[in-house]
Amino acid sequence: MQSYAVWRKGLRKPNQPAVRPSGWQLFIHNRLAYVGMWVFVGCTIVACLSPILPMPDPNETVLAQRLVKPWFTQWLASGVEQDHGGDSGWLGTDHLGRDMLSRLLWGTQVSLLVGISATLVAALVGSLLGLVAGFWGGRTDNLLMRGIDMLMAFPYILLALAIVAVLGAGLMNALLAIAIVNIHFFARNVRGVTLGIARQPFVDAAQLVGKNRLQILLTDVLPNVLPTIVITMTTTLGWMILETAGLSFLGLGAQPPQADLGAMLGEGRKLLFTAPHVSVIPGLMIFILVMSINLVGDGIRDVLDPRLKSGVMGRPAAATDVQCEKIKSEMITAEVDGLQVNQLQTEFRIGATTYQAVNDVSLTLAAGECMGLVGESGCGKSVLALSITRLVPSPPGCIVHGEVRQARDDLLRIPLSQLQNIRGNKVAYVFQDPATALHPLFTIGDQLVEAVRSHHPVSYQQAWQQAVNWLERVQIPNPQQRAHSYPYQLSGGMRQRVVIATALINQPQVLIADEPTTALDVTVQAQILRLLKKLQQDTGAALLFITHDFGVVASLCERVAVMYTGQIVEMGYTSDVLNHPAHPYTHQLIRCVPKLGHPLTEEGKLATIEGLPPATNALPTGCFFKPRCPWADASCGKSSIALTPIASQHWVRCGKPL
Repeated sequence: MQSYAVWRKGLRKPNQPAVRPSGWQLFIHNRLAYVGMWVFVGCTIVACLSPILPMPDPNETVLAQRLVKPWFTQWLASGVEQDHGGDSGWLGTDHLGRDMLSRLLWGTQVSLLVGISATLVAALVGSLLGLVAGFWGGRTDNLLMRGIDMLMAFPYILLALAIVAVLGAGLMNALLAIAIVNIHFFARNVRGVTLGIARQPFVDAAQLVGKNRLQILLTDVLPNVLPTIVITMTTTLGWMILETAGLSFLGLGAQPPQADLGAMLGEGRKLLFTAPHVSVIPGLMIFILVMSINLVGDGIRDVLDPRLKSGVMGRPAAATDVQCEKIKSEMITAEVDGLQVNQLQTEFRIGATTYQAVNDVSLTLAAGECMGLVGESGCGKSVLALSITRLVPSPPGCIVHGEVRQARDDLLRIPLSQLQNIRGNKVAYVFQDPATALHPLFTIGDQLVEAVRSHHPVSYQQAWQQAVNWLERVQIPNPQQRAHSYPYQLSGGMRQRVVIATALINQPQVLIADEPTTALDVTVQAQILRLLKKLQQDTGAALLFITHDFGVVASLCERVAVMYTGQIVEMGYTSDVLNHPAHPYTHQLIRCVPKLGHPLTEEGKLATIEGLPPATNALPTGCFFKPRCPWADASCGKSSIALTPIASQHWVRCGKPL
């Protein structure tokens, strides 16, 4: 199935305000769910209209017309269309001469009513138990969950049979039995979600506001758990119908002469070879109902997933979608010593809106060189880094132009298998948050071993020894013991060292570090930076270092590139750019950095850049910095401005460089 972004591609309009697709639009894009919905709605409507349709009484017996075959089997046998509306009925008759079509519609109505009612009862009771147990915890949780465990200890079908045996056969008793044996399913699911939500910071904030526990449960926890309850209901309804049919099939549900799909199936099992239509027709109806409900449940689950409300209607691909032709440029050589990015453009397509996150970026990074990438938050630094390794999620991300060369490979056009061999091997990435970059359920030693064995045919013992050696190289104390630790057992600085070791353990040729010291204190930051610089020099890797700190750039990087609204506006040697900034944006950024022993401004305040960057889905014509630039004039907004050299190895994207 095509992704949502591709489906909406023809509707995209540039510079249009963002309009997120509604839940209905997301649902109908799932073709199977959409078809399943109409099948289920059609069956439900016809079943509900069965009392007023011109059909025979479903319980009326006509022994003279026993086991009449359906009209289509008669037509296939004789080659002549029969009378469809005669006494024999469209779908024939059963062993008592009762009209199969009438009984099928009435039986569908009964099965749907019992299945939906049982689902609502199980959802209400089970969700209430799960919410209370997960939110209150302690003895309340233990008491309720031990009761649920006792319920789960019995095979559900045997428990349902026992309940019906005690209460007596009948549809109402079958409904209660089915609801009871499915309470644990809702209780367990809801409790698990509630446990995670009850410990979120917004729950603590609600307590600080003054809400009592019941108010927090109803206004803060329940709305977050509700999607899980709805999803569980949609996936359980089909199972409830099957269980209802199973009990009726055994004679414990609907009682003769009441029509029910399971009872009809049970009545026709003895006639499977002589009159197969008596059992095949209700069996097909059960199959159609359950399949359509399951398809609708899948569609509702996708719509309620908060990650898909951005317009994404598919699982992110293993590599960013590339929709561009190969470009010709003199900058591209036969083999690149390091990394070369040429005219790279990355977009996010959400609904009918296109966000230009990376816009015509070109840069060259030599082996052993460190380049800093600076700019305001949201300027496209991280998206550029993710685009180089094709880690931008698709949908909604898409690379629409450019080339990324490493050695002889164009990373945007090589097969996925080859790209996966390059990731973590020749091109490595140090993510911003080590807590999310490390798997919480595996030891750090196992994760380092996995990084080695994914690219090199070595034994586990050899890979483990490499892991321990690299933990020692990144200055982890007692590496033999720490290799058996889990990420939560390490401090933030130690986790960051582990992430750096994971990135460097395969001796990559290119290393991308995305603000690796943002969440660390100043002392640990200095240690990590010195360590990263030393390891980069030892391995000879080309380092692209993303940061907000000009002090880090001055001490770590030979060259620096300044980004603004998805474009590189200035690039050159660090000393040249910091001492003689040519672009107004670079000049203003440097002014915003406080210096010890120097006054802030004439008014005694820290210098700031007035205004906000333009929205990437509504970029202005000409210079993007014009609305905030104190030196701008009318000529700055007439046409787009290219990145041009103003000195040796110093480029600027400005019509009037400083």
